[in-house]
Amino acid sequence: MSQRNRGEGKRGARERLREQRERERARAKRKRTLGVLGAVVAVFAVAAGVGMFASRTDDDSGKSGSAVVPPRGAAGKGRLVIPSGKKGEPGEPGESSKGSGKGAPATLTVFEDFRCPGCKQFEDVFRKTVHELQDDGRLRVEYHLVTIIDGNLGGTGSLRAANAAACAQDRDPDTFRAYHDVLYRHQPEETRDAYAHNSRLIKLAGTVPGLVTPAFRKCVEDGRHDTWVRKSNDVFTHSGYASTPTVLLDGKSVYGDPDKPLSPKKLKRMVLAATRD
Repeated sequence: MSQRNRGEGKRGARERLREQRERERARAKRKRTLGVLGAVVAVFAVAAGVGMFASRTDDDSGKSGSAVVPPRGAAGKGRLVIPSGKKGEPGEPGESSKGSGKGAPATLTVFEDFRCPGCKQFEDVFRKTVHELQDDGRLRVEYHLVTIIDGNLGGTGSLRAANAAACAQDRDPDTFRAYHDVLYRHQPEETRDAYAHNSRLIKLAGTVPGLVTPAFRKCVEDGRHDTWVRKSNDVFTHSGYASTPTVLLDGKSVYGDPDKPLSPKKLKRMVLAATRD
């Protein structure tokens, strides 16, 4: 090989080596770039996951206005029932079911609206009898809170009062029962939407010992259970029942039929019959 050819061969080898090194540097740069991009994507994925978890946590804690937050102790399908009393075998006559380990053989299901005059009438007439049967361990009451009057007349008093009652249930069932009765005793005229004001609901809550706490105030003012109440009302509107109060004893309608009027004595006889069965 001539000297010139040998020189050209050396230059060609150097060029090929330089080009190979350039290609290797380019590949290394691409790998570093892809690695950085992958790390960024991973960071965003983790952040998104944290965001989704935080969102779910907010929903579960009732901080989200769209979350369905049942009150403590809610029962039944969708946890739309506020139970009062126990379910199961009755206690001895005259013995409170509270702490007895026993419950009630009869269940009274009541669909009510705190603005509804007919509901107030039912409560005023039957309250004493219902409480006696509950305290004797013979009757469990399952309350479904609805907002028919808000829909018919406008306003938000049905919703606000139902949310406040659910906030009372958050403390304990006895507090719910006491506050439930207070709301009916002080029910405003149907056309006056006085229960739309949280301040009015909190003032009435002051008559129930120990109910007005910072947690209760926040629950009422934030509308913690609003979406739960709306869901309860939606289920009622699709239930086939058309008005409030709707009252069922062990699943059978017992109130509102003019041909078969219900009285406190008759209700008591029906519940005692269920006890004997």
